[in-house]
Amino acid sequence: MSASLLPKVVLTRASLPSSLLRQAHEAKLINLIAYDDSSEGASRDWLLLNARDAHALVIFLSDTIDAELIDQAGPQLKVVSTMSVGVDHIDVGLLQEKGIKIGYTPTVLNEAVAELSLNLALMSTRNFSRALSVVAKGEWGSHPWTPLAFCGPSLRGKTIGFYGFGAIAQSIVLLLPPFHPRTILYTISRPTPFDPSLSDDRWKVLRNGGWQYVAEMRTKAKMPEIEIRNVPDLHELASQVDVLFVMASLNPSTKHAINAEVLSKMRPDAHLINTSRGPLVDTFALAGALRQDKIAGAGLDVLEGEPNIPASHPLLAEDVQDRVVLLPHIGSATNEARRDMADWAARNALGGLGVSKEEHGQNNGEKWTMPAEYGA
Repeated sequence: MSASLLPKVVLTRASLPSSLLRQAHEAKLINLIAYDDSSEGASRDWLLLNARDAHALVIFLSDTIDAELIDQAGPQLKVVSTMSVGVDHIDVGLLQEKGIKIGYTPTVLNEAVAELSLNLALMSTRNFSRALSVVAKGEWGSHPWTPLAFCGPSLRGKTIGFYGFGAIAQSIVLLLPPFHPRTILYTISRPTPFDPSLSDDRWKVLRNGGWQYVAEMRTKAKMPEIEIRNVPDLHELASQVDVLFVMASLNPSTKHAINAEVLSKMRPDAHLINTSRGPLVDTFALAGALRQDKIAGAGLDVLEGEPNIPASHPLLAEDVQDRVVLLPHIGSATNEARRDMADWAARNALGGLGVSKEEHGQNNGEKWTMPAEYGA
């Protein structure tokens, strides 16, 4: 079949770590148009030009899908598939209005983000930024040793808070028992008491991760119970925790939810961790809270305005930077998670086009499904 008659799939990075789209192209099931640059993604101009007459777009967080692009693509566009959990870069309402499917890639990165979140909590509480700075500046030998130099709090016996308690937050909870926290508190948009039976699917990550078994083993070993409890009010949550994980989704009601008022409720020895979305935290309020010693430290993998973060950013100021661990949005950056996300993004695109696995050299005439359609 002529390439012009095949469904056109536009991929904004040929370096997508999945072979599924290429296999479908070689099997003459799709006409794959990929931006072939290993160092950076497609420019806006390239995407606008190549989106014309596309049936599917496979994109990334750096690609903005708006009315201009959708109009340029035309009425035959069936699916937009993003290799991300977030869809902030997509005009979801417009696509839903036009009946265009939206594929995204949740769950496969839960463990990777949870691991990094816990790492950030440990780095923040144990003053990694200050310690690494001393070594990097060649000051280790001249830095006076004292019994409490670089010391920070252990997580043992502490109260850990979560603003948002979805799949990734619960994945973090599953990592916490070896650190022996005393209490886990959470605030969610619809206050819901914790159910230790975990029978409701809202607790399925804890259930599937063996939380009940962990609780039973701790009881048998005569170790203290780790209590999990809902705190309906964010301000109250902030006032009670030693570490606050920001894990909510971003929407108009949650933007800058962690503001100056919330930060003022936190204790001066508390730490803030954000691996969800940068705009959930008011950057200037956080910098002010650190500068005024209202909180002890912060660990951030996301930041409002990323990736355009200049050296003059308030969280990189000399009087603040030693109390901030700032990473360039690498929460899902394990080989396994990124490959799974890439495969899922490819499957979402192929599923939205109804491409057959049998034709693709796969199994039994099944069609690719849309395992993660936004809003489904």
